Order: sequence, then C-alpha cells, then structure tokens
Amino acid sequence: MNIFKKYCLVCVLMFITGIAGAATATLKPYQSGDWSRLIKTGNGAPMAIHFWGVTCPACVKEMPQWGAFVKRNPNAKIIFIQVDDVSPEMMQKMLKKAGLEKANNYYIASSFDERLRYEIDPQWYGETPTTIFIDKNGRASRISGLINFQDLANKL
Repeated sequence: MNIFKKYCLVCVLMFITGIAGAATATLKPYQSGDWSRLIKTGNGAPMAIHFWGVTCPACVKEMPQWGAFVKRNPNAKIIFIQVDDVSPEMMQKMLKKAGLEKANNYYIASSFDERLRYEIDPQWYGETPTTIFIDKNGRASRISGLINFQDLANKL
C-alpha cells in the first residue's frame, strides 16, 4: 500500500471514529458523589434535573415533549440523567428521537441503588420519570411523573 492510500485509510478511520465518538459524546457518566457538583453547575440559576429511563413507558411518551421544550427554551438549565442499565446506543436512539442528543445528558454509571438515590433525595424511591427543581436559592423540590411544561417554564 502506498503512502497516499495509507494516509487516506487513516483519515477515513479517524472520520468514522469521530462520528461514532460524537454520537455518544453527550452521554456523561453519573456516579455517587456527583450530585453536589451537578447542582453547582447551575451557578445560582434555577435548574431542572430530569431522571428518565429507556424502559419507562411514561418516559418514552414524555421525552419528545422535553425535546420541544428545550428547543423553545435554549437557555433553560436542564440536566437529563438516564437510570436504566441499557446500552449507550439505546440511550442515544431515544435521545435523538426526542431531539435531545445535544442536551446535557448523563447516565447512571453504576447500579442505581439506595445510596445513590438517597444522595439525591432521601424521600425518593427511584421512580421515573422524576424531575428535581433547584431554585435560585438552592432549594430542591421533586415531581414524580409527567411534567406540566407550563409550570416548568415558570420555574425556569
């Protein structure tokens, strides 16, 4: 193989790898100890942290509504955390379908156990969908179930 063909092959592989990497680049691992760090990313502004699952029927229904909300409210501070033990490809597929592939997306990197849930909210049992609102003073409130997006817009 001549040098030009080798160079082209390397470029093609880098391009393909870049595309594959870009497809999952928005999925960041979330693990124990990350909660306080995530809250600080709000920098004192109201924010929403939405917990969802690929295998949650209500989440499947609601995620496209989240996508539309994010599109209409690009400056809203929203973090999405996927809680199911599924492949990154399944997460990406659902995020892309909802228009959220470029949102601030995390996935639970370890088992979604009691310690992890307790760190987030001691009264939460891990049901999805669940959204935790953090107000400008850092106070948290939790809504389990589907969101009223007009209320969400008013809070953010």
